[in-house]
Amino acid sequence: MTIPRIYSPLVLEKGKFCELGPDNRKYLKQVLRLEQGARINIFDGLDHEFEAVIKNFSANNVTLELGEEIKTSGRDIKITLGQALPKANKMDVIVRGAAELGADMIIPFAAARSVSRIADEKSPWKTARWQKIAREAARCSRSSQITDILPIASLETLLSGAGKLALKMIFWEEEDQMSIKDILSDRNRTQTKDIFIIVGPEGGFSQDEILKAKEAGFTSVSLGKQILKVETAALAIISIIQYEIGIFSSTVVSKVL
Repeated sequence: MTIPRIYSPLVLEKGKFCELGPDNRKYLKQVLRLEQGARINIFDGLDHEFEAVIKNFSANNVTLELGEEIKTSGRDIKITLGQALPKANKMDVIVRGAAELGADMIIPFAAARSVSRIADEKSPWKTARWQKIAREAARCSRSSQITDILPIASLETLLSGAGKLALKMIFWEEEDQMSIKDILSDRNRTQTKDIFIIVGPEGGFSQDEILKAKEAGFTSVSLGKQILKVETAALAIISIIQYEIGIFSSTVVSKVL
């Protein structure tokens, strides 16, 4: 039987008691139907994960006693995804998939051709929703880290926040000189473990946006001849990177859930 795994918003420490709120209480007691004394695993998204025992349920909370720490494996590379806002609920799909594939950070941004426009008053709500999706993705994929979802930004803010030493790529369907294969096969480029990728909206990027990205140190890159949907592109890119130099590049076989 698979041991249930839940997320704690509190930093965990060995040998301590941990009190969690109504959402976790409802999930453990009403959904999983666990009782006092049941064993679970709990993680805080900061590379801390422990075996735990349910000590008691109160009216609104559940108290856990933390036991042995579970060894977690860190990530060899850091991937930041700048994702232009897509239509409808496609961002939910992108966040979930990117989080499962090991993206460390996702920065949604408004591109010139983004059809979706999120009002300022709805922006915090959207960000909170995507962060919740990322937490659930970490729980299901048994990741010890949770993808961080930043507030919706402008392209200019996105570009200015990219690290100087990062490997920076912006994906453009009109690029015909440089492919992701060219980049990842160049050992001089892949010495850094900090990778920043930018993916556009359904309509792609304008030439002006590509120019701004290049001025900020990004390389314009193509995925080849195949044109992918916006909700597929970012996941394909992250998968390729992880296969070449990340979590899928080792001989460890990942379990499919």
